[in-house]
Amino acid sequence: MTERHHLFVRGATFAAVGDGGDIGGVRGGGSPDGVFVRDARHLSRWQLTVDGAVPEVLTPVADGDTARCVLVPRGGRQEPPPYTLWREQAVGDRAFVESLKVTSNLAVTATVRLALTVDADFADQFELRSDHRTYAKTGAVRTRQVLDDGIEFGYRRGEWRSCTSVTADPAPEAVEETGTGARRLVWTLELPPYGSAELLLRVMARPHGDRRAVRVPRSPAAVREQLRGLQARFVEGVAFPTGWPELAAACARGLDDLASLQVPATGPDGEELRVPAGGAPWFLALLGRDALLTALFALPYRPQLAAATLPALAATQAGGTGTGRSPLAQPGKIVHEVRHGELAHFGQVPYGRYYGSVDATPLFLVLLGAYVERTGDAALARRLEPHARAAIGWMLDHGGLTSRGYLVYRADEGGLANQNWKDSPGAICCADGTRPTGAVMAAGAQGYAYDALRRTAWVARTVWDDGTYAALLEQAAADLRDRFQRDFWMRERSFPALALDGEGHRIDALASDAGHLLWSGLLDKEYGELVGRRLLEPDFFSGWGVRTLASGQAAYHPLSYHRGSVWPHDNALIALGLARYGLHDEARAVAHGLVDAATAGGHRLPEVLAGYDRETHPEPVPYPHACVRESRSAAAPLALLTAVGGA
Repeated sequence: MTERHHLFVRGATFAAVGDGGDIGGVRGGGSPDGVFVRDARHLSRWQLTVDGAVPEVLTPVADGDTARCVLVPRGGRQEPPPYTLWREQAVGDRAFVESLKVTSNLAVTATVRLALTVDADFADQFELRSDHRTYAKTGAVRTRQVLDDGIEFGYRRGEWRSCTSVTADPAPEAVEETGTGARRLVWTLELPPYGSAELLLRVMARPHGDRRAVRVPRSPAAVREQLRGLQARFVEGVAFPTGWPELAAACARGLDDLASLQVPATGPDGEELRVPAGGAPWFLALLGRDALLTALFALPYRPQLAAATLPALAATQAGGTGTGRSPLAQPGKIVHEVRHGELAHFGQVPYGRYYGSVDATPLFLVLLGAYVERTGDAALARRLEPHARAAIGWMLDHGGLTSRGYLVYRADEGGLANQNWKDSPGAICCADGTRPTGAVMAAGAQGYAYDALRRTAWVARTVWDDGTYAALLEQAAADLRDRFQRDFWMRERSFPALALDGEGHRIDALASDAGHLLWSGLLDKEYGELVGRRLLEPDFFSGWGVRTLASGQAAYHPLSYHRGSVWPHDNALIALGLARYGLHDEARAVAHGLVDAATAGGHRLPEVLAGYDRETHPEPVPYPHACVRESRSAAAPLALLTAVGGA
């Protein structure tokens, strides 16, 4: 059975360790272990032995701010362990630190030999995914240099340089070769009767292109203190519902996670920013759509997330300097994904700055309008006016609103087949599973476009003092609404199509995206109420949330990523939309299902859940490859609080 990995996140750094705190260097599969910084694995082995043997886990690592476990030498009932090992680990910004305490259980002096096998393979995250792709790394060189107090691993390939140092206090008495490229740090400790000895181990990562000074924390306790201070600042001033403690706990847990999921970014003038990452382990990077939705959910409670996300995305908007080599980088378009790894740097994956998203651009405008309306920060609206106008220009021109009447995308060879939020292959399909070919006009993106046009019109009139431009956008929004209800509405099913294909034919799967149209306000009241009530029927609503695809259709699968699963952020948008259309009972039903799922998971919502019915299985079933920490899911309870209050 595969050992479960425990995840600890701090900014652009995360560690995944086993029950006993070890890292084995897993490649491929569901979730590799290691310490990762900026898409590269800077620590691939971290394996402890005691007197030549792997110790037994007495108390495994548990979820928390740090990884704590208790180990003992292997033995039997007649041979109680001579000593106990207390292990605590934590991650900092580009750092990993461990305290290891060995306590004697004997009344006489004892000697124990500790060894720690360490390595850094500098693998790119894309090499470690389960698709088993391989990437050529011509000219790559790995180096090892023994230090007075440890070992330094280096990696170079062309202009690419990375480094990881491992140091210890006290210093190891020897650094041994293993024959595999890894190195073994060795200590011989003398323990007085019932006495203890302690090691402090520190790992410092220097990823390519990151010239900031690295400050390795003094100890795991110091990390714990720093993180709790950061979390306290994130929850400060948020009024949690007193009548619904489970929702309050989910909001608090979500804010704690958001505090850890902030990654570095820069604004248009080079200013340093912190923005929500997509999620760990696979998406600890700036993802346009994810950051925008996270900031929208948190806007009433933490508007500073929006204040950082908007300029960060403006700085990476296509059409300026350094916008990438992809034909998707059309002027005015908002970036989908920004990666810093080796494969992205050398163009072996397209995600260095990747623009394969049809909906990040309208969501950028939605957030800008909502932020200004909420905070009154007209200065940011003026500063980002050129970026907002460029985003509108992309929607009308390259996006397809003028020529096709809708935002449109085509599969990107080598990138994403689908470029709306359901971006997995086959996610956009007919009820029988048939996939469209050619151009796709996804329903949800049209809702975002409608909202973007209306909100930008408001900003143009109230902040930019451009009534003519505002009137043009308002007319474009009204025309889009009329077209959509004519072209997408399936009268025989009283529900909108999931998408239109390039010929204008309806992709007729019944999907949760219809709930996004409620959030955007694209449907008129009659259609909106029909959709809202339909989403709470048993084929859609699992008891934990609304499924991405209603059951009973041939395309449905409860363990599909986008064709039957339950996504918390999807349901948060649906709850907000239901409340917008006055369907408060339905909004409360969605909120209660999600909060119950969070309560079952220690008040944390994962990226996605399986679509099994609650009556079939009384506990939420996890999706096997979900991100454990995900910014949109972390912010989803805040959206529920906005939608239903403390009901």
